[in-house]
Amino acid sequence: MKSQSILTKFAFIAILSFITLSCDNDDNDNVMQPETITELAVATPQLSILVDALNRANLATTLNQPGTFTVFAPTNDAFTAFLAANNFASLTDIPTDVLTQVLLNHVIAEKFPSTSLSTGYVNTLATQTGSNLNLSMFIDTSAGVKLNGVSNVTLPNIEATNGIIHIVDAVIGLPTIVDQALANPAFSSLVAALSAADGDLVNVLSGEGTFTVLAPDNDAFTAFLDGTALGDVPTDALANILLNHVLGSVVKSTDLVSLEAGYTNTLATGPGMNNLSLYFNTSNGVTFNGVASVSAADVVTTNGIIHAIDAVMPIPTVVTFAVADPNFSTLVTALTTLTPATDFATILSDTEALFTVFAPTNDAFSALASIPEETVLTQVLLHHVIGDANVTSGDLTPNGNTVAPSLEGDNLTITLPGTGDNIADLTDGSDNSDIGIIKVDVQAGNGVIHVINKVAIPTL
Repeated sequence: MKSQSILTKFAFIAILSFITLSCDNDDNDNVMQPETITELAVATPQLSILVDALNRANLATTLNQPGTFTVFAPTNDAFTAFLAANNFASLTDIPTDVLTQVLLNHVIAEKFPSTSLSTGYVNTLATQTGSNLNLSMFIDTSAGVKLNGVSNVTLPNIEATNGIIHIVDAVIGLPTIVDQALANPAFSSLVAALSAADGDLVNVLSGEGTFTVLAPDNDAFTAFLDGTALGDVPTDALANILLNHVLGSVVKSTDLVSLEAGYTNTLATGPGMNNLSLYFNTSNGVTFNGVASVSAADVVTTNGIIHAIDAVMPIPTVVTFAVADPNFSTLVTALTTLTPATDFATILSDTEALFTVFAPTNDAFSALASIPEETVLTQVLLHHVIGDANVTSGDLTPNGNTVAPSLEGDNLTITLPGTGDNIADLTDGSDNSDIGIIKVDVQAGNGVIHVINKVAIPTL
């Protein structure tokens, strides 16, 4: 054993000596020179199709220039499988603009050696159609390194002068919303729900469109189901709940932050097939309907964007919006703490009923000399609600009056158009006609809210 060890040492010294002599050789052609990403790809036979693709897309020059790139390089076998799966006979059958985006979807504009790769999202150089948003890539390092759930790193850390190459075993296609949901194990419950629901939502969110999906994670679904099996949820109700997490346009987190707070509409529907409203607030992170917070923002796909959230949002009631919107905090106090003898919260949360609510803002309550005692306040609050009706702005008489009895008994009269900045004017039971409707059509599952700037007073 000792003689074998001595022989090994001599062999190692001999190799070192050979390397030293080679490096000292005056013939510079024998010295290995640093190479760019493109040069390394050209010198690697198993990447020849990638090189052809880069040349066709005019990207070989880009990856030959100074920079810090990470390239996930598909092998020839990977390209052959990709072509066959997409019914392309050769690279020339792929439209150049599509090929360019597919290749850019394998490039990150930073250098990430394998030791720096961790589970999560990074942006590639590919862009979303019709925008300048870079597509996201999900990296899963739970078992090796998997990209977007479809491609594995088989040979990492090939150093280049302008970055690093990781060889992968599959071409990474341009991901849709559903592709990204499938790639991330944290969304497995969402994928199961989309598959179980009416409306073929998997195909909808895989197709053309511009969607924003507020994606509840697995823990969110577990809490929402609370022991109920997904298969026991009616599929039509499940579809509407899921659509309550989908917007029909691309909304970035920066778009929401710039607005601070407000309402938008989801693809879910409520009374009269009106799209349900969604309240967002960015005063403390980004929250929706007061129940869900964004945990990971701006996962960009070819057909939209995903924001991961920590709770499933039920179909909202009129109470949901009253509680979620801080502009109604005084109204909530009036409906609860100040009127304990009447369970307004339960009444207005009834999903089998319909309500049209004229909701006074905090400023409207502040304008009162004082908030009435419980008996009177109860009648005042009832005067702001029309029962058994979902009266939207589109249901109002144009250029005229719409009259309806409140739950208190006195009539409310809505006049279009409104005066000044008011969308419409409201006349209460005491004939006060200077009440302005300043926002309309906050649509809930059991009714609609219109925001008013003064408290309506019945005949007392």
